[in-house]
Amino acid sequence: MPTLTSITIYPLKSCAGLPLARATVEPLGLQHDRRWMAVRPDGSFLTGRELPALVRVRAVPGPSGLHLSAPDMPGLEVPLPPAGAPRLDITIWKDTCSAARTHADADRWLSEYLGQPVLLVHVDERMQRRVDPTYATPEDHVGFADGFPLLLISEASLADLNQRLAHPVPMARFRPNLVVDGCAAFAEDGWKRLRIGTVELTGVKLCARCVLTTVDPETARADPRQEPLRTLATYRRVSSRNGVMFGQNVTVQRPGEIRVGDAVEILE
Repeated sequence: MPTLTSITIYPLKSCAGLPLARATVEPLGLQHDRRWMAVRPDGSFLTGRELPALVRVRAVPGPSGLHLSAPDMPGLEVPLPPAGAPRLDITIWKDTCSAARTHADADRWLSEYLGQPVLLVHVDERMQRRVDPTYATPEDHVGFADGFPLLLISEASLADLNQRLAHPVPMARFRPNLVVDGCAAFAEDGWKRLRIGTVELTGVKLCARCVLTTVDPETARADPRQEPLRTLATYRRVSSRNGVMFGQNVTVQRPGEIRVGDAVEILE
């Protein structure tokens, strides 16, 4: 039976991954995962695709807010926005929703680090963003992740890819929330229902990969050979429209607790 070998959250969208030994799974995904996001003043979202320096921001959540740090920047404590905080209409791909503005100090800190005007927003209780109904139920919601609450990848799938690469890449290039071992390469493609700890998940859509996979999370530099995306395209392209697939997007059917080492039971 497969086992869960890694749990990772990305509290600020596109920031450095934060590994955990255990986590609470909420309807929106892992607790604290992608609950903060950098946006342009017009509310359009920003990611490491266009601003690779974001991958070197370390964002650590706490009970009262978020601690930010980055190379050559002082650390900053960002408090959770209060219930009556100003709001901003933000866009993520085709979705538009209302998010809470955060402290002006955070806007200044991110703007200085990224070299352009940036605002920091937060997923609060008032924000509602539905998962694409093509792949999920009307009850499924998501925070600031690209489209789905969780991303799962198997270690065997990465090993299969690395055998084809001149220079192997770490799992961090693909920014999964959950990594599993003990299954065949790409077995996760076919998982429709699974249980980990007390949590039940539904596999809904393979993950189409983008240029962010070519960015080294340690240096924020893009691979000039466009690897591993270039190699993945030779054998993991579903169609020209759907793109290059690696990993399974999942939604949460029953929230609960998970731990590294938990068995991953494939229900369907």
